[in-house]
Amino acid sequence: MNTAAPTSSPTTATVAPTVWRWRVVDIVVASVLGVAGGLVFWLWNLVYSPLTAPLEAALPGLQALVYAVWLFPAVLVGLVIRKPGAALYGELVAASVSALLGGVWGWTAIAWGFAQGLGAELVFALLLYRAWGLAPAVLAGIGAAAGLVVMDLTFYYAGARPEFMAVYAASAALSGAVIAGLGSWLIVRGLARTGALSRFAAGREGARRSAAEPEADTSA
Repeated sequence: MNTAAPTSSPTTATVAPTVWRWRVVDIVVASVLGVAGGLVFWLWNLVYSPLTAPLEAALPGLQALVYAVWLFPAVLVGLVIRKPGAALYGELVAASVSALLGGVWGWTAIAWGFAQGLGAELVFALLLYRAWGLAPAVLAGIGAAAGLVVMDLTFYYAGARPEFMAVYAASAALSGAVIAGLGSWLIVRGLARTGALSRFAAGREGARRSAAEPEADTSA
């Protein structure tokens, strides 16, 4: 009778924590992207009001069509790092930088950053941190927008009419899908083409796509 202990093989339960463990480069790149997002937030805070005024005048609630500028770091960092907590971390760093620079929302921006980052993070979590294409990016953008809507309708527009809330929520969702979702996905593809993401799965996938394109052109 063979009494030797069976050789254990790696399982999803043992491999996943290793794959999802943050490296130093993950922290550095996520922080850099988050800080860049915070600078964008700060600039956007200075100019967004004149840009959204015509939309709000046309139909109250439509101003949220461009609010996803405050959402993109969550999706962008999530798509690049591909680790649990990345989307939430990216959005929190961006919100913190905006607050430190004297953003009009002050330190309350961090609360919004948490809600928005959590919305995107939950989408990636529901996808088991295994789907990173255009559709997941769009869904994550909508998730981030859901966080924005919950916070805004709770603290800024609590007494608003139901039709305003509906327009506001729909506009924010569309904005999240296009600006934060599609926009971040395009940014990642662009960065991957430059080689800046060579130490990440997103960069390696981009390199493979770039290598395959000449072959496709030749075969055509």
